[in-house]
Amino acid sequence: MASTMLYALFKYIALSGTLAAGLYACVLGLLTASSFHGHVVYLHKIRMTWFKDLNLPESFGFLKNQVTPFTISSSDGPSLYAWHLLPVELYRQHESELTAEPSGFVSDVTSRVAFKLLRDDPNVRLIIHMHGAASTVGSGYRVPNYHALSAAQPEKIHVITFDYRGFGYSAGTPSEAGLILDAISIVDWAINTVGIPPSRILIFGQSIGTAVSLATLEHYAARSPSVAFAGAVLVAPFTDVATLVATYSIAGIIPVLSPLARFPRIFGYLRTFIRDTWSSKDRIARYVQINEINGEKYRMTLIHAEDDWDIPWHHTETLFWYAVKATNARGISDDELQQRKQEWKTDLGAAGSVVEWRTNTGTIREEILKTGLHDVIMGNPVISLAVMRIFAAADPAWR
Repeated sequence: MASTMLYALFKYIALSGTLAAGLYACVLGLLTASSFHGHVVYLHKIRMTWFKDLNLPESFGFLKNQVTPFTISSSDGPSLYAWHLLPVELYRQHESELTAEPSGFVSDVTSRVAFKLLRDDPNVRLIIHMHGAASTVGSGYRVPNYHALSAAQPEKIHVITFDYRGFGYSAGTPSEAGLILDAISIVDWAINTVGIPPSRILIFGQSIGTAVSLATLEHYAARSPSVAFAGAVLVAPFTDVATLVATYSIAGIIPVLSPLARFPRIFGYLRTFIRDTWSSKDRIARYVQINEINGEKYRMTLIHAEDDWDIPWHHTETLFWYAVKATNARGISDDELQQRKQEWKTDLGAAGSVVEWRTNTGTIREEILKTGLHDVIMGNPVISLAVMRIFAAADPAWR
């Protein structure tokens, strides 16, 4: 009897293992198809807000007309769905005007009270938010993230967030070049249509949004004349897609290519099918180098939690090294950087640690938190403080 049960258990385990291996092999086969590759990188068809209407932001916990849903056209055509979020104290001051307007999607955002409050205040600050993979502007921890961003100054800090092409209500199909065009179109709209100077704009990115942010920052830094923003906050960044897939697990559970990383030939072969490389390590280095050469002020904060099971926190350490190395024409060795980090690191105990690298031109700050996971961190006070720190450094007179 016992032997029969053991045989049945062994057979079940063997069958389960065979099915899992077969399914994984099918997934690997699909990864070689360019059409499937985009779904793996961007997960844009996973929305998680299927049963809510993004055109009714109140259903996500916002006050009536605190959020204005509208669209902006990307430079190459696709219509991008966006939210404009008002800071709560400014909302209180204009509550009667705002609630008198009809709710829902707005075809002409320039006609709204919220837009005029953004456009007409010379002391306003704007955060352009670039979210991570999957879902929409209203999903998961993104809503608490918006609150944390504007909480840094609840009368003056507005947030513009948008869905990339192919995400949510935005048209098109995602690609590296396409997402970069989308971000540039949003920034151009903020500068040219709203009239917000770049010095009053902070670029915020999380997860894959950090890669989009860095590409955007590099684009504007490389312009002639160079365009400098108040600063950037990057949460849970990664070095590049090839390195990411070697470590990444969906929801921290399902590995993508990490099981094959120990087989260099197979892993190297599969890497050749990566279409969108998102080489953030190279972009952060070029961005820093351009600003150092041009003498443009820049401020950048990299934040990562040690318990992030989606993107391991060592990606931030690597990006910090690439950024720091770019500040010095002769470069800096890893050993030298580690020695200086130990000397300059501030140990915050259970809150983590902080290291700042300063030059005459810029500040690069690395914050490694003990906890925060991949998404929870976005609603934490560390985000509000990072925003406050950058805006205050960009303009010490601003309050």
